[in-house]
Amino acid sequence: MTDLGFIALVLAFVISLYGIAVSLIGARRNLPELVASGRNAIYVVSGLVAIAALLMWRALLTSEFQLEFVYSHTERNLPTLYKFSALWGGQAGSLLFWTLLACILATSATWFFRQQQPSQKPYINSVLLLYIGFFLSLLLFAENPFSRLWRSATGEVITGVFPPTGATAIVPSDGQGLNPQLQNYWMVLHPIGLYLGFVGMTVPFAFAVAALITGQLGNAWIKMIRKWTLVPWLFLSIGILLGSQWAYIELGWGGYWAWDPVENASFLPWLTGTAFIHSIMIQERRGMLKVWNMVLIWLTWELTLIGTFLTRSGVVQSVHSFALSAVGPMFAAFIIATMLGFLALLIWRLPLLKSENQLDAVLSRETSFLTQNVVFVVIMAATFLGTIFPSISELVMGDKVSLNAPYFNRVNGPIFLALLVLMGAAPLLAWRRSAPETLRKNFLAPIIAALVSVPLLFALGNRSVAGFVGIAALFFVFAGIVQEYVRGVRARRQATHETLPVALANLVRRNGRRYGGYIVHVSILLIALGIIGNEFYQSEGQANLAPGESVTVANYTLTYRTLDAVRGPNYTEFRAVMDVARNGRPLGQIIPTKNVYNKNSEQPMTEVGLRPGPIEDVYVVLAGFDNMGATASFKVYVNPLMSWMWAGSLLLIVGVLVSAWPRRSPATAEAARRVPSGAQPIA
Repeated sequence: MTDLGFIALVLAFVISLYGIAVSLIGARRNLPELVASGRNAIYVVSGLVAIAALLMWRALLTSEFQLEFVYSHTERNLPTLYKFSALWGGQAGSLLFWTLLACILATSATWFFRQQQPSQKPYINSVLLLYIGFFLSLLLFAENPFSRLWRSATGEVITGVFPPTGATAIVPSDGQGLNPQLQNYWMVLHPIGLYLGFVGMTVPFAFAVAALITGQLGNAWIKMIRKWTLVPWLFLSIGILLGSQWAYIELGWGGYWAWDPVENASFLPWLTGTAFIHSIMIQERRGMLKVWNMVLIWLTWELTLIGTFLTRSGVVQSVHSFALSAVGPMFAAFIIATMLGFLALLIWRLPLLKSENQLDAVLSRETSFLTQNVVFVVIMAATFLGTIFPSISELVMGDKVSLNAPYFNRVNGPIFLALLVLMGAAPLLAWRRSAPETLRKNFLAPIIAALVSVPLLFALGNRSVAGFVGIAALFFVFAGIVQEYVRGVRARRQATHETLPVALANLVRRNGRRYGGYIVHVSILLIALGIIGNEFYQSEGQANLAPGESVTVANYTLTYRTLDAVRGPNYTEFRAVMDVARNGRPLGQIIPTKNVYNKNSEQPMTEVGLRPGPIEDVYVVLAGFDNMGATASFKVYVNPLMSWMWAGSLLLIVGVLVSAWPRRSPATAEAARRVPSGAQPIA
């Protein structure tokens, strides 16, 4: 059956090349039949890739260890959930899963836009098939998930789809097991979010390329792909936040983000994608920044490839990057080729991308959005430089010099603060030009809120200057958002005499794009609140304890009671039981654990003991133990406000859904309202 998977990938690759060719020929010669054939090629390729993926899942779930990928990433006792997620636990399988998601997105976009933009359709299809075809080439020529294990005539174990001359098949009785770091439910979900975010950016990029080729560079393509950019951006955001949650509870260092190269690789396209989502509003309203928007969506898509190249080529080292691989040179070639191709198209069409208007004033919403965009790109550039600096230093000086978290925090921290203030200021500014009276009316309440927060925080015991500044900025932005909601609801109630809840619901429903955006901004504030709490107010301590002994951190006293060993399906869990009290008042127990896996005993994994709360988390790490718990070593952190970060993550989803939710235009709604009950449509 697994041979069918390989055959399906070969056929999918050939048909993807066919689809690209007939789409371009059909567009060039105005042959609708060929264009339709190119469109159908997307459906066929997607079906074939789905067959290959299903066969790979079958092999993983049924432990077909003759396949090198199954042998290297599963074992018989591995729980079913992790056998399923093992598909994206290794290089070859994750590339197959990536290709499957790309096909799902391409099929969805092709069907969704089947009756729109007929002149651009063949070029959109060609870009989508080119992207899928590239990943199929990686699977066939660099990392084939259907490679088998063989023993050569000389006794050497080799891999390949077909048996080498004189080789015999090997069918191991058990596999090597999945990387212990990946045996966590957050790591099951985290890659799915990232991959959907990465592959999803191909759709707006394909529309941008088609607009450049056809010369149809008005606002039509921008309006069509806004939601198709917003949804991948949401998945990318969710993927990043799920990864942060995994780091928080699995790695046991008290934090959620370490500016690791793999973390940065996902963060880079998020920055430029966020800039693009904001920037297209200016093009829609004023016909400005057309070149800038083209560059932003190209950068976003290209950075998904560059980040993938960095983590899959062995260029950077990380706890969750892939080893040195043959995919590196192929990725590099594809990145260079697509960069040159897009830049050539952009230069060719520059005369058609002239702005219809200019910035009228410094104090305007357009200027604020543009400044935000520049700040996003500056953060991206600083993060990218810090990520690849070890490779640059090795190339220039012969020695790798890493830039760790202190560099990123000191460089990006102040820039993020400026970005936060701009996020709050932009909605308070008028389009084109803000009159002095408008500035006074819109900024007075937010500025007062920020100023009032300072003595309030001081009275609560805040003594961190950076914390003062950060939280004051949060008060400023939040007060501006509340002000916008209050004004909107007040105006609606005066016009319609609706009750307060009804007016609020209708306000959001009728202008979901604007007020959904405000909800997203509130979610960012909650995430920033968690970051500020963890960064500036964290308390920590550590101790070696015998049963009955205690350690005190901040207001919490933790008393070690016992260590128990519990057998899991493929590991042994060592559970340390601790009593927790705050200011002498018992709160219950907290149980940090350490898992020792049967197949990877040299790599024990930490599962932190966590007592979350709205004010602070109590976070305990079982660092080690002797003589089955006669003594045990613990690290204890008290992390203020971290629960607000995860609450902000949920609110982010709500905000994007409100912003992207389809709604009828006012004209359509009014027409539907006037149709008499029971009326039949005219044939």
